Amino acid sequence: MLTAMSMWTKRNFSSTDATKVVSMETWNHVKLKKIIGKSKMTVPKDSIEKPADEGKGVNTTLQAYFFGKKGENKLQYREFHRFMEDLQAEVQEMEFLQFSKGMDTMRREDFAEWLLHYTNEEDNEVYWENMRKKIPAGQSITFDEFKAFCLFTNNLEDFAFSMKMVTEANRPVGMAQFKRAVRIATGHDLSENVLDTVFKLFDMDGDNCLSHKEFIGVMKDRVLRGLKVQPQNGFSGYWKCVKQETLKGAKEALGHNGCPI
Repeated sequence: MLTAMSMWTKRNFSSTDATKVVSMETWNHVKLKKIIGKSKMTVPKDSIEKPADEGKGVNTTLQAYFFGKKGENKLQYREFHRFMEDLQAEVQEMEFLQFSKGMDTMRREDFAEWLLHYTNEEDNEVYWENMRKKIPAGQSITFDEFKAFCLFTNNLEDFAFSMKMVTEANRPVGMAQFKRAVRIATGHDLSENVLDTVFKLFDMDGDNCLSHKEFIGVMKDRVLRGLKVQPQNGFSGYWKCVKQETLKGAKEALGHNGCPI
């Protein structure tokens, strides 16, 4: 759902519109409402009023949030942009607290577990063996370090392109080249703690380098698998779906100025 919304936003708000914070025209307004209305993530009928032009259809939470209970408000790009940023920030915090067991910092082994979550390799014993043998116990990753890595994973395509700028195509890269490519793709650095964890976890052949197959292939699969959710009804189910769908929709909505996840 958020992907459809963000793609619509990019088509209907030019960079000039975004700068001037221009409201949507009425016909575009209705068009987006139809996109949102197709979502299966609904709330009980008596929780919000039905808009006058929606017939007997059940309004969605996001539709009411963006356009008002009666569907008569206008949505501005600035408002949508802020919504996406705030939502992603909350999703990041939820993910961090889940894997850090509610602590202010995340153990490196917890970070490794988060990395493997939703991948085809989650049950691959080789990765868990790498974690047990290579990743030092007692070292932690902060929330800021976590956010920086989330930004990076949201820009994997840019990272893959930047890799071509710092090394020959399809050749494994060392940590220095990897770090440089991350900065080119995101404008930010990953911490040594994060980089060391990534290399020790995904380096399958022990050459202290990462190949495209060892890392990018696994991480792209992680993103795709993480977005596969079953339709869920009700307010609780809605937020579970939002948590997953944000990963997919936010990058398109925010472009290269995106907020990390």
